[in-house]
Amino acid sequence: MCKVLIVYYSMYGHIYKMAEAVAEGVREVAGCEAVIKRVPETLSDEVLGMMGALEAQKGMAHIPVATVDDLAGADAIIFGTPTRFGNMCGQMRQFLDATGQLWMSGALVGKPGSVFASSATQHGGQESTILSFHTTLLHQGMVVVGLPYAFAGQMGISEITGGSPYGASTIAGGKGERLPSGNELAGARYQGAHVARIALKLK
Repeated sequence: MCKVLIVYYSMYGHIYKMAEAVAEGVREVAGCEAVIKRVPETLSDEVLGMMGALEAQKGMAHIPVATVDDLAGADAIIFGTPTRFGNMCGQMRQFLDATGQLWMSGALVGKPGSVFASSATQHGGQESTILSFHTTLLHQGMVVVGLPYAFAGQMGISEITGGSPYGASTIAGGKGERLPSGNELAGARYQGAHVARIALKLK
């Protein structure tokens, strides 16, 4: 089997829902399996409680926490992160900063790598988050995979929606009140299948 690892961070559950859709897309490709894991939390329960995120975190507690070794054991990796000032969140950054040994050994060279994201507002940094994330993948020697225009949902103008050639994305709302739309989830599924097909060919 071709193993596609989906590694995400989600504070309120938006990226988690997108991760589930990505996994559905991976599973559509015969010969591929999807594994979802979350990066370690860096905030205390007290802080999460003050941010109103504790219940959402409990709802994801059944998802295993990723280790650096998980990355080396995958045939492809799809990363999911919320936007923090146009970049990946601190939890994801801290996790990736621990991959120096993988870089030294070239463990990720030639593996497909892809990114999906969320932001609070329509122009809140979804694209810059994904593009700046790609820098880390390139340093690791990964084959960067986006969301091609073959997914026509990113070209629609009849509704507010995330999604770009760089990767699937969702708009969460200023208070996290908006859940991923059907079109955004469709983009995530397409991206998962697209990465899986490429991983299978490379494997």
